[in-house]
Amino acid sequence: MFDVITEENFFLYAAKHYDNSSCTGLNDFYEDLNHIKYIKRLFNRYENKEELKDRLITNHLILLYNVFGVEPATKILFFKLDERYWPLLKTFLVGLNVLPDIITGINNKDINTVEIEIDQIV
Repeated sequence: MFDVITEENFFLYAAKHYDNSSCTGLNDFYEDLNHIKYIKRLFNRYENKEELKDRLITNHLILLYNVFGVEPATKILFFKLDERYWPLLKTFLVGLNVLPDIITGINNKDINTVEIEIDQIV
C-alpha cells in the first residue's frame, strides 16, 4: 500500500513509519517532520555561500532516522528535498552509513544513489 511515496500519500506514509515513544500527540509528529524544513534551510544557506553547519544538519538527520527508521527516512528525505540538494544529502548519509544504492518508490521512480555525486567541498 505504501511502497510508493507521492504527494497524495506522503503524510500517511510518514505516519505509518513514525515511531516515537515520547510522542504525546499530532503536534509532536509535525514537529519531527519540521526537521526536514530545517535541513532544507541549512542546505540552502550552504548553497548561497554561507556557512555549513554540519553538526546541526547531522543532528536533524539523526533525529529523523531515530523516529522514522532508515529506509523510510531516506525515502522521505529524497522525496522532500530538491534534486539539487541530493549531492549534499548523499555526503551526509554516506557519513552516517545509511544510504542504500537504490531508493525505490519515489513518485513511481527509483533513484540510483551511486550516480549522485558527493559534494567534494564538504
